Amino acid sequence: MKNVLVTGITGFLGSSIKSKLCSLGYQVVTAGRTTNSYCDVEFDLEKPFDLVKQLKNIDVIIHSAAIVHVMKNKKMADENYQKANYEATIELAKQAVEAGVKRFIFISSIKVNGETTTGRLPFSSSDQPSPKDAYGLSKAKAETGLLELAKKTGLEVVIIRPPLVYGPGVKANFASLVKLATKCMPLPFGSINNKRSFVFIDNLTDFITMTVNHPIAANQIWLISDDEDLSTSQLLRLIIEYSQSKAFLFNVPQCVFVNLCELFGKKDIAERLCGDLQVNIKHTKEALNWTPPYTVQQAIKKTVLSFISKN
Repeated sequence: MKNVLVTGITGFLGSSIKSKLCSLGYQVVTAGRTTNSYCDVEFDLEKPFDLVKQLKNIDVIIHSAAIVHVMKNKKMADENYQKANYEATIELAKQAVEAGVKRFIFISSIKVNGETTTGRLPFSSSDQPSPKDAYGLSKAKAETGLLELAKKTGLEVVIIRPPLVYGPGVKANFASLVKLATKCMPLPFGSINNKRSFVFIDNLTDFITMTVNHPIAANQIWLISDDEDLSTSQLLRLIIEYSQSKAFLFNVPQCVFVNLCELFGKKDIAERLCGDLQVNIKHTKEALNWTPPYTVQQAIKKTVLSFISKN
């Protein structure tokens, strides 16, 4: 059985990857900002590191650590994304090569493809990268650097681009939607008929752990999702149903909603709620003979019930 090192172990995704690997019998070494009962190896994206000795017995690295938060100072944000998500990733991969690690699995982002598929076909792995912000650019540069390193050294690189990840314990935008839909109040999203791809945390970890050994996974880019896209209104209705909330949706024309958001300087919110972001995973399913083990309905129900039990 392979020895696997997982970075970003204290994060939502990293901790879930560890749990899945352990359930499959892998020997897991964890890496985080400080060594403690959760982290075996100190690894901070924003500080210099030398992990060659710690990587000597590692067969596979799953690199899920990243800087994802948005800072008000744009110049500082750009620099931090560059150092943490690009430079630190390439340095870790180089140290992995020196230590004899065979495979490097990089958790990238669908933001490498762009921000929206409104007015176009769903994103695919063959698309030319088109990142629109510093975070997406840093991930795109890391992907390019890793694939170049693979050609030079023989390191097997697996690149995975997920869209928004959700599940029990999720925070940020998805958690805000769940919180909103579980309140007893009318919600003006009934007529929003967009299409967005998401990926349930257990579907994503199932896919990631499958690529630890899969021979075809190496040196390719893989897009991943639940394979069932939802509109904002569909998503909210499912949350309301599974939470047995007294909230209800009413119709406000989508164009009116978008105009109001733009009027109050919230264009980004309008895009997230009304815009399309679809991912085509046909290649992923066919090439790797993989399908998501959980349906969207199962996943959202599990997420909502977990949220309710903790609030």
